[in-house]
Amino acid sequence: MYQKHYGLSELPFTLTPNTSFYCDLEGHRAALEVLLTALQTGEGFIKVVGEVGTGKTLLCRKLLNELPEKYVTAYIPNPYLTPEELRAQIARELQVDISAATSQQLVTQAIQHELMEINQGGQTVIIVLDEAQALPSDSLEALRLISNLETETRKLLHIVLFGQPELDERLAERAHRQLRQRISFSYHLHAMTVHELARYISHRLHVAGYKGTPIFSGQVVSMLHQASRGIPRLANVLCHKVLLLGYGEGVHPITPRHVKMAVEDTEDATLPKPKWPWFVLGAVAVTAALLGLAYKLGWLEGVVA
Repeated sequence: MYQKHYGLSELPFTLTPNTSFYCDLEGHRAALEVLLTALQTGEGFIKVVGEVGTGKTLLCRKLLNELPEKYVTAYIPNPYLTPEELRAQIARELQVDISAATSQQLVTQAIQHELMEINQGGQTVIIVLDEAQALPSDSLEALRLISNLETETRKLLHIVLFGQPELDERLAERAHRQLRQRISFSYHLHAMTVHELARYISHRLHVAGYKGTPIFSGQVVSMLHQASRGIPRLANVLCHKVLLLGYGEGVHPITPRHVKMAVEDTEDATLPKPKWPWFVLGAVAVTAALLGLAYKLGWLEGVVA
């Protein structure tokens, strides 16, 4: 592709949530601090919500990589599971043998026994669910019941939910009020500002091995921010396409024309339509009025004829 053209060692704007490209944006850093603090001091559920493409999965993987060894994690990337499937998945993640369990009660007991063993060894279990808005209602309730497992002095596990805003809508339902009351910490991820996008682009290019002069001008970054609305995933798509366009034309600096072409080729990206400056519109109106007056006075009769 365009790696050689730009002197890159790898593609900088892939959609895979690769933690080596993690950029310490203010929102992500604050969310990570909330998560780590909550796990150290809180109990119950911890929730991180963000729009599609705002980097929840990357943050989730960053958290799993940053956790100290005292934590044992059960990571569930696709929670569209029945209560039975959810318990079985948690058991597998914790390496609990449930082959002899003939009922869901026995499965729960096996999980609880393993949690007690881990707790006695000085560790804490964290269940991390990505795309948590996809959890069926009965599975949400099963998750709440699992969170009840505890000793006389402390909870045996923490549960971290990463989800889209639909998760908040689900939890607002009366049926889930008990679970909602158990959320001890929450954080809402926002889109990047234009300045954060500039740093984000520079960071990813640097990680990918770029060492030359800036490829993206301030105007180009501003247009990319408008088109992507500051959403990292959409920004990645557009940046990848403009680099492809630059490579195809054999040029290095990315131009506004490249951005416009990339936006036209991207489903969810938009640029505001250009507006005529007010003074241009005013001049057009004045000219039209003068022409109308001239015609009424007969000054243009010879010209029209």
